[in-house]
Amino acid sequence: MYHAIVFLPLFGFLIAGLFGRSIGAKASEYITSGFLVIAAVLSWVAFFTVGFGDGEAFTVPVMRFIQSGTLDVAWSFRIDTLTVVMLVVVNTVSALVHIYSIGYMHHDPHRPRFFAYLSLFTFAMLMLVTSDNLVQMFFGWEGVGLASYLLIGFWYKKPTANAAAIKAFVVNRVGDFGFILGIFGVFVLFGSVNFDTIFANTQSFMPAAEAAGEAGAQAGSVLNFLGYELDRHAALTVVCLLLFLGAMGKSAQVPLHTWLPDAMEGPTPVSALIHAATMVTAGVFMVARLSPIFELSHTALLVVTFVGAFTAFFAATVGLVQNDIKRVIAYSTCSQLGYMFVALGLGFYSAAIFHLFTHAFFKALLFLGSGSVIHAVSDEQDMRKMGGLRKLIPTTYWMMIIGTLALTGVGIPATVIGTAGFFSKDAIIEGAFVGHNAMATIAFTLLVVAAVFTSFYSWRLIFMTFHGKPRASADVMHHVHESPPVMLLPLFLLAVGALFAGVVFYGAFVGDGYDAFWKGALFTLPDNHILHDFHEVPLWVKLSPFVAMLLGLLVAYQFYIRSPETPKQLAAQHRGLYAFLLNKWYFDELYDFVFVRPAMRLGRFLWKTGDGKVIDGLGPDGVSARVIDVTNKVVKLQTGYLYHYAFAMLIGVAALVTWMMLGSSF
Repeated sequence: MYHAIVFLPLFGFLIAGLFGRSIGAKASEYITSGFLVIAAVLSWVAFFTVGFGDGEAFTVPVMRFIQSGTLDVAWSFRIDTLTVVMLVVVNTVSALVHIYSIGYMHHDPHRPRFFAYLSLFTFAMLMLVTSDNLVQMFFGWEGVGLASYLLIGFWYKKPTANAAAIKAFVVNRVGDFGFILGIFGVFVLFGSVNFDTIFANTQSFMPAAEAAGEAGAQAGSVLNFLGYELDRHAALTVVCLLLFLGAMGKSAQVPLHTWLPDAMEGPTPVSALIHAATMVTAGVFMVARLSPIFELSHTALLVVTFVGAFTAFFAATVGLVQNDIKRVIAYSTCSQLGYMFVALGLGFYSAAIFHLFTHAFFKALLFLGSGSVIHAVSDEQDMRKMGGLRKLIPTTYWMMIIGTLALTGVGIPATVIGTAGFFSKDAIIEGAFVGHNAMATIAFTLLVVAAVFTSFYSWRLIFMTFHGKPRASADVMHHVHESPPVMLLPLFLLAVGALFAGVVFYGAFVGDGYDAFWKGALFTLPDNHILHDFHEVPLWVKLSPFVAMLLGLLVAYQFYIRSPETPKQLAAQHRGLYAFLLNKWYFDELYDFVFVRPAMRLGRFLWKTGDGKVIDGLGPDGVSARVIDVTNKVVKLQTGYLYHYAFAMLIGVAALVTWMMLGSSF
């Protein structure tokens, strides 16, 4: 079964990629989508079998991979609760995106290539989440990076799409460089890249690390990094931070977040698959999988908590003023990933994965819903040119409403009534209140503020897009139409998850059924009582996300329904702040000034001066020029006149006679 789950998308990729032109677009769509539906169904079977069964974690061998010295890496699938949760997320969303794309990409002439790329991405992501060692994880990690590059730049004749694809690829290389250094560090410290060996060694490494922290330099060096000799405690922190650097790149955490909004240049189904539910959660999954290592470094967990909290706040502030419907949801994704990393930093790993699980449903719903809107209004993405669509596309409207209710966490505190986001996001906020690390209070404050902003920009999107007077041209409004059933069916299924995934699985993920469900797949130190304490928070803490949601909704209603002129007046009064948020805190401009322009100047200098004048001037070009100069002079000796040759012969004879006479005299 597990071989089918992982390899069916690969077969779909090979068939559509190699034979797409021969079998046609329709066959490519149906084959790849059919394989993904089968994989998704099998993933749900695995989810209930492993998560709610009595079996322990196990591995499914595939083949030998690398054997070199002490490095022994096999290709096998690690099957535990964390794996099957990710299998459900990846394959369910991917299958629905495949089906949705049949309608959304109907007029595109390159559909076989598109569906091949989608299946390739899914296979790479499955390789990542089923990995039994860090080398296999890195293979899947780079595979999703490649597929992301191909999908973002799918419309390669569009310059902005090419630029966005390159940006995503380059920014992720920064994070991936840290990730691979972290893998090297893990191998040095634990003597293996296989998870079972690493996790077994952490038990003995923990007291040694504590001793190293007490004894300091006397404990001895275990790792040399950048010329510094590090003891066990420092080495663990450095390795964890390097691993987290990889997670920051893949999961779009500040400061490696800039690629995510630009990636909206790809087709909308790509945004839903890669940048809402699957690839961007790879970093969250990686930190959760390596929780036994991260638990050894308190400093690393502090950094994870702070970066997550700051990203949640930062992305929410930027989402307040964005006008592109997909970019609003993209910054929402960035912000929600910040929530997940806060939970990871607090050691509340199950809450992070719970939010990852529920987020996949409602964020994919919002992205595919926005695609339905874009499809209806002739590919327009600017919300300022929409409005009044509620009655024209009612099904899409209600699907977007459900997604927004889930994203903003609508529910009744201290009850079991609520959407998926209500259960998972509130659990993280309550966990931040009782968290034991030094950043917990700061994280709690930033997450509540981010919840206010999330509610505001989410309802702002709804009000600007579907309510009020139409702002599109009469021609566009005349052609507004509801999406076909093949696009609406995935929305219905995702809406079910957005509404009920929280209440159904709350007990298993973070409630009384925690131990029976996770079966040791996640590791938390025994002295971290967050799983118990977050249930005992004061009532005002439970109410804070609800109040934040309500406040954001009321302000958005006032601004965009009752008084639409107010936002314009505020923007005019606070031009500096508005420009600051609209330009995304000027991160892109800063990177352009610090990295891009100096790199361009250096490249131009090396090209024109270094390569052109020095290397080519003194090397190949210089040598060839001198040869030409010499030959130009030598050819002048070959005039073609007989008397010139006779004169040269006489000079030669005279020189020869002179040499003979001088030679005989000595």
